Amino acid sequence: MDYYGFYTGKVFDAYNYLGAHPENGGVTFRTFAPAARKISVIGEFNSWNEHDMDRIYDGNFWECHIQSAGPGMMYKYRVYRQDGTFIDHCDPYGFGMELRPASASIVRSLGEHRFRDCRWMSKRTDCKAKPLNIYEIHFGSWKKPSDVEDDWYTYTEMAELLIPYLKEYHYNYVEIMPLSEHPCDESWGYQNTGFFSPTARYGTARQLMEFIDLCHQNGIGVILDFVPVHFAVDGYALAQYDGTSLYEYPHADVGRSEWGSLNFMHSRGEVRSFLQSAANYWLTEYHADGIRMDAISNIIYWQGDPARGVNKTAVEFIREMNRGLKGMHPSAILSAEDSTSYPGVTKSADEGGLGFDYKWDMGWMNDTLEYFMTAPEYRSRDYHKLTFSMHYYYSDSYLLPLSHDEVVHGKAAILQKMSGDYEDKFPQARAFYMYMYAHPGKKLSFMGNEFGQLREWDEKREQDWNILSYPIHDAFHRFMKDLSEIYLSHPAFSAMDHEQRGFAWIDCAQEERCIYAFERTDGNERVAAVFNFSGRPQKHYLLPADNSARYRLLLCSDAQIYGGNTPCGSGSLHPENGFIPLDLAPFCAVYYLIV
Repeated sequence: MDYYGFYTGKVFDAYNYLGAHPENGGVTFRTFAPAARKISVIGEFNSWNEHDMDRIYDGNFWECHIQSAGPGMMYKYRVYRQDGTFIDHCDPYGFGMELRPASASIVRSLGEHRFRDCRWMSKRTDCKAKPLNIYEIHFGSWKKPSDVEDDWYTYTEMAELLIPYLKEYHYNYVEIMPLSEHPCDESWGYQNTGFFSPTARYGTARQLMEFIDLCHQNGIGVILDFVPVHFAVDGYALAQYDGTSLYEYPHADVGRSEWGSLNFMHSRGEVRSFLQSAANYWLTEYHADGIRMDAISNIIYWQGDPARGVNKTAVEFIREMNRGLKGMHPSAILSAEDSTSYPGVTKSADEGGLGFDYKWDMGWMNDTLEYFMTAPEYRSRDYHKLTFSMHYYYSDSYLLPLSHDEVVHGKAAILQKMSGDYEDKFPQARAFYMYMYAHPGKKLSFMGNEFGQLREWDEKREQDWNILSYPIHDAFHRFMKDLSEIYLSHPAFSAMDHEQRGFAWIDCAQEERCIYAFERTDGNERVAAVFNFSGRPQKHYLLPADNSARYRLLLCSDAQIYGGNTPCGSGSLHPENGFIPLDLAPFCAVYYLIV
């Protein structure tokens, strides 16, 4: 390992040196603990008796080789502090861990799986000029084998269930909430103890590699959530690892996060090298197609609070990490969950930006959901909540998220957010999703949204699949399937997502009627999208149109097959004198292919 690079925060492959590595018929263990007085390895291979490690290099690193150790065996580091007390820690660079509440690391060989995804990897892109339809899941609660709380499908079993579903419903990427090891189910994986360890809830490192490989062989990309901001407080993990604040800030005012976890001290080169290596590890060793970085606002600003100012060293860290990751993995997707107005989040690192490919458009999400939660009679007042996004849209490369955060903690499921009674919610939701899929920006939707889940998400329960026995939910599911297929198959919706010529308002001055119309194009194909978000039918609306073209119906949210009232056909409309007269049903959206 490049020790100087490690200390100065330039290393992206520290895991190849640190951690537990099967070699020479045994296992070599290495760890970084400058302030430790003594360190021993304890594990299954020595009946949990101490095997002393030796100081190496400059005395800050420790190493030993144990011939009796091997893959699959549990171990810990017994780290002695300067006062003679000790704590048994899991390995910060360990490739496997026990299922909580147990906390031992497990020796894993990363070479057990041979990937067969060369074709996918050679053609993979960041989807800037392609559709990106992401299905976000929590691995343990999409489906479960039984109602038993700790009964989960393995990575291998989930491949058999999830991949056919993703293909049938036309999602080309899946984003998985953090799979790195974590002690508390309720943290959903966002407070980690094992940054290099796939959680034992669902299996082993080899099984996760198999899952991703099979996704690739079926044309599905995999994005993993990654947490570079903070870590779990558990004493067996990173907290006070060598008896000092090695990974965290020494002062609680900046060291404790709003979630009660410990903040990484990004000014330390060793911490940067740790996090960069972890991000690169998932992209390299598991062939992940991208990482979505959580809580970037807490990277940009001290404690996520703009009033406390920019955390310049953390901003520099994220910029340089993204620069390095894109250099090694140019086709991988780096996305930021960021609710701030900080400039240049998706500007390249070479141009002074943070170097992300996409930023979650939290403004679009909040404004749009607030609009649809508003009773229809007040939407004229809020009309321009739906036009505002295009005023700032081209300042960054955006992704439109309807994530897990929007369906928990009293916020209600997406369908439930729609104004009105139960049956009124479905036509609004169909029109809402057509607006989302036509709006510039890549798409992300959390599991259950696609069939009208009514209950808030609970990480301990699987989705309410039985709700599909109700015809109205089954019809909504079919609608979402057809909408996703249209999005994937028509480049007008995605090829020029981040170019101003890819979008044009046709009509955004119908405040009283709550009608909106815009055009999407890829330079060749053209699609007109028209929306009536009022609760009244809008008759004889004159859509400004191209006299030289025909307008062929592509999709109607009010079609009878989706539970609506309109017997939509597939005919074409011909403009006269620059207009097409339309009768729009309440809460209705239509797409027309302009030919």
